[in-house]
Amino acid sequence: MKEKVFEILGIDPLLIFGSNNSKLTQIKKYFPGVKLVARGNVLTAIGDDERLDLFEKKFERILEHAEKFNELTENNIDQILEADEIPHMTVDANTILVHGVAGMKITARTHNQRRLVEAVLNNDMVFAVGPAGTGKTYTAVAMAVRALKNKEIRRIILTRPAVEAGENLGFLPGDLKEKLDPYLMPLYDALRDMIPAEKLAEFIENGVIEIAPLAFMRGRTLDKAFVILDEAQNATESQIKMFLTRMGRTAKFVITGDMTQVDLPHRQKSGLSYAIQALRDVEGIDVIELNQNDVIRHSLVKRIIQAFEEKENQLKTPKKNDNNE
Repeated sequence: MKEKVFEILGIDPLLIFGSNNSKLTQIKKYFPGVKLVARGNVLTAIGDDERLDLFEKKFERILEHAEKFNELTENNIDQILEADEIPHMTVDANTILVHGVAGMKITARTHNQRRLVEAVLNNDMVFAVGPAGTGKTYTAVAMAVRALKNKEIRRIILTRPAVEAGENLGFLPGDLKEKLDPYLMPLYDALRDMIPAEKLAEFIENGVIEIAPLAFMRGRTLDKAFVILDEAQNATESQIKMFLTRMGRTAKFVITGDMTQVDLPHRQKSGLSYAIQALRDVEGIDVIELNQNDVIRHSLVKRIIQAFEEKENQLKTPKKNDNNE
Protein backbone atom coordinates (compact mmCIF):
# COMPACT_ATOMS: atom_id res chain seq x y z
CA MET A 1 0.00 0.00 0.00
CA LYS A 2 1.20 3.49 -0.84
CA GLU A 3 0.00 6.95 0.05
CA LYS A 4 -0.31 10.34 -1.61
CA VAL A 5 -0.60 13.60 0.27
CA PHE A 6 -2.68 16.52 -1.03
CA GLU A 7 -2.18 19.94 0.56
CA ILE A 8 -5.15 22.24 0.01
CA LEU A 9 -3.91 25.79 -0.57
CA GLY A 10 -5.88 28.90 -1.44
CA ILE A 11 -9.20 27.16 -0.72
CA ASP A 12 -11.03 26.74 2.57
CA PRO A 13 -10.68 22.99 3.40
CA LEU A 14 -14.27 23.06 4.67
CA LEU A 15 -15.34 23.75 1.08
CA ILE A 16 -13.73 20.46 0.02
CA PHE A 17 -14.39 18.23 3.05
CA GLY A 18 -17.81 19.59 4.04
CA SER A 19 -19.31 19.99 7.48
CA ASN A 20 -18.37 16.96 9.61
CA ASN A 21 -16.52 15.62 6.53
CA SER A 22 -19.84 15.09 4.72
CA LYS A 23 -18.37 15.78 1.27
CA LEU A 24 -15.34 13.62 1.99
CA THR A 25 -17.70 10.76 2.87
CA GLN A 26 -19.44 11.29 -0.47
CA ILE A 27 -16.09 11.18 -2.30
CA LYS A 28 -15.05 7.99 -0.46
CA LYS A 29 -18.02 6.12 -1.94
CA TYR A 30 -16.46 6.46 -5.41
CA PHE A 31 -13.13 4.97 -4.26
CA PRO A 32 -13.86 1.92 -2.09
CA GLY A 33 -10.25 0.71 -2.35
CA VAL A 34 -8.75 4.02 -1.14
CA LYS A 35 -8.54 5.13 2.48
CA LEU A 36 -8.85 8.91 2.97
CA VAL A 37 -7.61 10.72 6.06
CA ALA A 38 -8.18 14.48 6.46
CA ARG A 39 -6.27 16.61 8.96
CA GLY A 40 -6.47 20.38 8.75
CA ASN A 41 -5.79 21.34 5.13
CA VAL A 42 -4.06 18.04 4.28
CA LEU A 43 -5.70 14.98 2.76
CA THR A 44 -3.83 11.65 2.74
CA ALA A 45 -4.96 8.95 0.31
CA ILE A 46 -3.80 5.36 0.92
CA GLY A 47 -4.14 2.54 -1.61
CA ASP A 48 -2.44 0.71 -4.48
CA ASP A 49 -0.81 2.56 -7.40
CA GLU A 50 -3.68 2.16 -9.87
CA ARG A 51 -6.38 3.32 -7.46
CA LEU A 52 -4.24 6.21 -6.21
CA ASP A 53 -3.56 7.42 -9.75
CA LEU A 54 -7.28 7.45 -10.56
CA PHE A 55 -8.10 9.19 -7.28
CA GLU A 56 -5.43 11.84 -7.90
CA LYS A 57 -6.82 12.73 -11.34
CA LYS A 58 -10.39 13.00 -10.05
CA PHE A 59 -9.50 14.86 -6.85
CA GLU A 60 -7.46 17.43 -8.80
CA ARG A 61 -10.58 18.13 -10.88
CA ILE A 62 -12.52 18.66 -7.66
CA LEU A 63 -9.89 21.13 -6.42
CA GLU A 64 -9.84 22.94 -9.78
CA HIS A 65 -13.63 23.29 -9.74
CA ALA A 66 -13.62 24.66 -6.18
CA GLU A 67 -10.84 27.14 -6.97
CA LYS A 68 -12.44 28.29 -10.21
CA PHE A 69 -16.03 28.72 -8.97
CA ASN A 70 -15.47 29.10 -5.21
CA GLU A 71 -18.18 26.50 -4.60
CA LEU A 72 -18.50 22.73 -4.46
CA THR A 73 -21.92 21.15 -4.10
CA GLU A 74 -22.80 17.47 -3.74
CA ASN A 75 -24.13 17.60 -7.30
CA ASN A 76 -20.78 19.06 -8.48
CA ILE A 77 -18.93 16.19 -6.85
CA ASP A 78 -21.16 13.57 -8.50
CA GLN A 79 -20.78 15.19 -11.93
CA ILE A 80 -16.99 15.44 -11.65
CA LEU A 81 -16.44 11.92 -10.35
CA GLU A 82 -18.87 10.29 -12.78
CA ALA A 83 -17.52 12.09 -15.86
CA ASP A 84 -15.16 10.09 -18.09
CA GLU A 85 -13.50 13.25 -19.34
CA ILE A 86 -13.75 17.02 -19.15
CA PRO A 87 -16.52 18.05 -21.59
CA HIS A 88 -15.66 20.19 -24.64
CA MET A 89 -16.71 23.78 -24.25
CA THR A 90 -19.58 24.91 -26.44
CA VAL A 91 -20.31 28.61 -26.67
CA ASP A 92 -23.78 30.10 -26.45
CA ALA A 93 -25.36 33.15 -24.83
CA ASN A 94 -25.30 31.47 -21.41
CA THR A 95 -21.75 30.16 -21.49
CA ILE A 96 -19.77 31.52 -18.54
CA LEU A 97 -16.16 32.19 -19.54
CA VAL A 98 -14.98 33.17 -16.07
CA HIS A 99 -16.50 33.61 -12.63
CA GLY A 100 -15.16 37.03 -11.73
CA VAL A 101 -14.90 39.07 -8.57
CA ALA A 102 -17.95 39.23 -6.26
CA GLY A 103 -19.71 36.47 -8.17
CA MET A 104 -19.64 38.32 -11.51
CA LYS A 105 -20.46 35.95 -14.37
CA ILE A 106 -18.46 36.94 -17.44
CA THR A 107 -19.95 35.75 -20.72
CA ALA A 108 -19.68 36.48 -24.42
CA ARG A 109 -22.64 38.80 -24.81
CA THR A 110 -22.94 39.23 -28.58
CA HIS A 111 -22.81 37.00 -31.65
CA ASN A 112 -19.37 38.21 -32.71
CA GLN A 113 -17.98 37.94 -29.18
CA ARG A 114 -19.07 34.28 -29.20
CA ARG A 115 -17.39 33.89 -32.60
CA LEU A 116 -14.24 35.34 -31.03
CA VAL A 117 -14.39 32.81 -28.17
CA GLU A 118 -14.81 29.92 -30.63
CA ALA A 119 -11.96 31.24 -32.78
CA VAL A 120 -9.64 31.35 -29.75
CA LEU A 121 -10.63 27.79 -28.80
CA ASN A 122 -9.93 26.50 -32.30
CA ASN A 123 -6.88 28.53 -33.37
CA ASP A 124 -3.51 29.44 -31.89
CA MET A 125 -3.55 32.97 -33.33
CA VAL A 126 -6.61 35.21 -33.65
CA PHE A 127 -7.03 38.82 -34.81
CA ALA A 128 -10.02 40.65 -33.30
CA VAL A 129 -10.71 44.02 -34.93
CA GLY A 130 -13.53 46.48 -34.42
CA PRO A 131 -14.52 49.82 -32.90
CA ALA A 132 -14.34 50.89 -29.26
CA GLY A 133 -16.66 49.20 -26.79
CA THR A 134 -17.15 45.95 -28.69
CA GLY A 135 -15.49 43.84 -25.99
CA LYS A 136 -12.45 42.75 -28.02
CA THR A 137 -9.93 43.16 -25.22
CA TYR A 138 -12.29 42.17 -22.42
CA THR A 139 -13.27 38.91 -24.11
CA ALA A 140 -9.64 38.12 -24.91
CA VAL A 141 -8.59 38.73 -21.30
CA ALA A 142 -11.47 36.54 -20.08
CA MET A 143 -10.25 33.71 -22.31
CA ALA A 144 -6.71 34.18 -20.99
CA VAL A 145 -7.87 34.06 -17.35
CA ARG A 146 -9.99 31.00 -18.13
CA ALA A 147 -6.98 29.23 -19.67
CA LEU A 148 -4.86 30.08 -16.62
CA LYS A 149 -7.50 28.81 -14.18
CA ASN A 150 -7.86 25.61 -16.22
CA LYS A 151 -4.06 25.21 -16.12
CA GLU A 152 -3.91 25.16 -19.92
CA ILE A 153 -1.11 27.74 -19.75
CA ARG A 154 1.43 28.87 -17.15
CA ARG A 155 1.24 32.62 -17.61
CA ILE A 156 -0.61 35.51 -19.22
CA ILE A 157 1.30 38.21 -21.10
CA LEU A 158 -0.52 41.43 -21.98
CA THR A 159 1.13 44.09 -24.09
CA ARG A 160 0.35 47.37 -25.87
CA PRO A 161 2.33 49.87 -27.92
CA ALA A 162 3.03 52.99 -25.82
CA VAL A 163 2.77 55.15 -28.90
CA GLU A 164 1.69 58.36 -27.16
CA ALA A 165 5.21 58.57 -25.79
CA GLY A 166 6.82 57.22 -28.92
CA GLU A 167 7.99 54.14 -27.00
CA ASN A 168 10.37 56.55 -25.22
CA LEU A 169 8.99 57.04 -21.73
CA GLY A 170 12.05 58.58 -20.11
CA PHE A 171 10.66 62.09 -19.81
CA LEU A 172 7.62 60.99 -17.78
CA PRO A 173 7.83 61.24 -13.96
CA GLY A 174 8.15 58.19 -11.69
CA ASP A 175 9.73 54.76 -11.98
CA LEU A 176 9.22 52.46 -14.96
CA LYS A 177 5.97 50.96 -13.65
CA GLU A 178 4.52 54.43 -12.99
CA LYS A 179 5.48 55.53 -16.50
CA LEU A 180 3.83 52.51 -18.12
CA ASP A 181 0.66 52.03 -16.08
CA PRO A 182 -1.40 54.80 -17.76
CA TYR A 183 -0.99 53.06 -21.14
CA LEU A 184 -1.83 49.64 -19.73
CA MET A 185 -4.75 50.64 -17.49
CA PRO A 186 -7.50 49.05 -19.68
CA LEU A 187 -5.78 45.70 -19.23
CA TYR A 188 -5.61 46.16 -15.45
CA ASP A 189 -9.31 47.11 -15.44
CA ALA A 190 -10.31 43.87 -17.16
CA LEU A 191 -8.15 41.76 -14.85
CA ARG A 192 -9.59 43.43 -11.73
CA ASP A 193 -13.06 42.26 -12.78
CA MET A 194 -11.88 38.66 -13.07
CA ILE A 195 -9.27 38.09 -10.35
CA PRO A 196 -9.45 39.21 -6.69
CA ALA A 197 -7.08 42.09 -5.92
CA GLU A 198 -4.75 40.13 -3.61
CA LYS A 199 -4.49 37.20 -6.02
CA LEU A 200 -3.91 39.57 -8.96
CA ALA A 201 -1.11 41.34 -7.08
CA GLU A 202 0.44 37.95 -6.28
CA PHE A 203 0.22 36.84 -9.92
CA ILE A 204 1.86 40.06 -11.13
CA GLU A 205 4.59 39.91 -8.49
CA ASN A 206 5.39 36.28 -9.34
CA GLY A 207 5.32 36.87 -13.10
CA VAL A 208 2.30 34.64 -13.69
CA ILE A 209 0.67 37.73 -15.22
CA GLU A 210 2.96 40.14 -17.04
CA ILE A 211 1.86 43.50 -18.40
CA ALA A 212 4.45 45.31 -20.49
CA PRO A 213 4.83 47.64 -23.49
CA LEU A 214 5.33 46.11 -26.92
CA ALA A 215 8.97 47.23 -27.09
CA PHE A 216 9.75 44.86 -24.20
CA MET A 217 8.79 41.80 -26.29
CA ARG A 218 11.80 42.04 -28.60
CA GLY A 219 14.18 39.08 -28.51
CA ARG A 220 11.92 36.86 -26.40
CA THR A 221 10.25 33.50 -27.06
CA LEU A 222 6.78 33.45 -25.47
CA ASP A 223 5.89 29.86 -24.65
CA LYS A 224 3.25 28.11 -22.50
CA ALA A 225 1.47 31.46 -22.38
CA PHE A 226 -1.68 33.27 -23.47
CA VAL A 227 -0.42 36.47 -25.09
CA ILE A 228 -2.58 39.46 -25.98
CA LEU A 229 -1.42 42.40 -28.07
CA ASP A 230 -3.94 45.17 -27.45
CA GLU A 231 -4.31 48.38 -29.52
CA ALA A 232 -2.39 46.67 -32.32
CA GLN A 233 -3.37 49.41 -34.77
CA ASN A 234 -0.65 51.47 -33.10
CA ALA A 235 2.07 48.95 -33.91
CA THR A 236 4.17 49.55 -36.99
CA GLU A 237 4.71 46.87 -39.62
CA SER A 238 8.12 45.99 -38.19
CA GLN A 239 6.79 45.92 -34.61
CA ILE A 240 3.89 43.62 -35.38
CA LYS A 241 6.15 41.27 -37.33
CA MET A 242 8.54 41.25 -34.37
CA PHE A 243 5.68 40.45 -31.99
CA LEU A 244 4.08 37.68 -34.05
CA THR A 245 7.42 35.90 -34.43
CA ARG A 246 7.81 35.71 -30.61
CA MET A 247 5.32 32.84 -30.59
CA GLY A 248 6.51 29.68 -28.84
CA ARG A 249 5.37 26.13 -29.58
CA THR A 250 2.58 26.05 -26.98
CA ALA A 251 1.46 29.68 -26.95
CA LYS A 252 -1.85 31.24 -27.90
CA PHE A 253 -1.85 34.77 -29.38
CA VAL A 254 -4.76 37.21 -29.64
CA ILE A 255 -4.24 40.54 -31.42
CA THR A 256 -6.88 43.24 -30.95
CA GLY A 257 -7.23 46.64 -32.57
CA ASP A 258 -9.39 49.39 -34.01
CA MET A 259 -8.29 50.79 -37.37
CA THR A 260 -10.29 53.99 -36.77
CA GLN A 261 -8.07 54.96 -33.81
CA VAL A 262 -4.52 54.95 -35.18
CA ASP A 263 -2.29 57.22 -33.08
CA LEU A 264 0.99 56.59 -34.84
CA PRO A 265 3.14 59.60 -35.78
CA HIS A 266 2.56 61.12 -39.21
CA ARG A 267 3.72 58.97 -42.15
CA GLN A 268 4.06 55.81 -40.07
CA LYS A 269 1.79 53.02 -41.34
CA SER A 270 -0.19 50.77 -39.04
CA GLY A 271 1.01 47.18 -39.10
CA LEU A 272 -2.37 45.72 -38.12
CA SER A 273 -4.10 45.94 -41.51
CA TYR A 274 -0.87 44.83 -43.20
CA ALA A 275 -0.66 41.74 -40.98
CA ILE A 276 -4.33 40.83 -41.47
CA GLN A 277 -4.03 41.07 -45.25
CA ALA A 278 -0.90 38.92 -45.23
CA LEU A 279 -2.09 36.29 -42.77
CA ARG A 280 -5.86 36.04 -43.23
CA ASP A 281 -5.64 32.79 -45.22
CA VAL A 282 -2.89 31.12 -43.18
CA GLU A 283 -4.00 27.88 -41.53
CA GLY A 284 -4.26 28.18 -37.76
CA ILE A 285 -5.02 31.93 -37.88
CA ASP A 286 -8.51 33.42 -37.74
CA VAL A 287 -9.77 36.98 -38.10
CA ILE A 288 -12.92 38.13 -36.27
CA GLU A 289 -14.42 41.48 -37.18
CA LEU A 290 -16.69 43.14 -34.63
CA ASN A 291 -18.95 46.10 -35.38
CA GLN A 292 -21.28 48.63 -33.77
CA ASN A 293 -23.81 45.87 -33.05
CA ASP A 294 -21.32 44.42 -30.57
CA VAL A 295 -20.95 47.63 -28.54
CA ILE A 296 -21.79 46.90 -24.90
CA ARG A 297 -20.92 50.26 -23.37
CA HIS A 298 -23.37 53.16 -22.98
CA SER A 299 -25.94 53.25 -25.78
CA LEU A 300 -24.47 56.57 -26.90
CA VAL A 301 -21.23 54.86 -27.89
CA LYS A 302 -22.99 52.92 -30.64
CA ARG A 303 -24.55 56.13 -31.95
CA ILE A 304 -21.24 57.97 -31.78
CA ILE A 305 -19.53 55.25 -33.84
CA GLN A 306 -22.34 55.31 -36.37
CA ALA A 307 -22.21 59.12 -36.66
CA PHE A 308 -18.46 59.12 -37.23
CA GLU A 309 -18.76 56.40 -39.87
CA GLU A 310 -21.45 58.40 -41.71
CA LYS A 311 -19.31 61.56 -41.58
CA GLU A 312 -16.24 59.70 -42.88
CA ASN A 313 -18.28 58.27 -45.76
CA GLN A 314 -19.49 61.77 -46.63
CA LEU A 315 -15.93 63.07 -46.73
CA LYS A 316 -14.84 60.19 -48.95
CA THR A 317 -17.65 60.88 -51.46
CA PRO A 318 -16.39 63.29 -54.14
CA LYS A 319 -18.43 66.47 -54.52
CA LYS A 320 -20.29 67.04 -57.75
CA ASN A 321 -19.11 69.86 -59.98
CA ASP A 322 -22.01 72.27 -60.19
CA ASN A 323 -20.35 74.57 -62.79
CA ASN A 324 -22.19 74.58 -66.10
CA GLU A 325 -19.92 74.39 -69.09
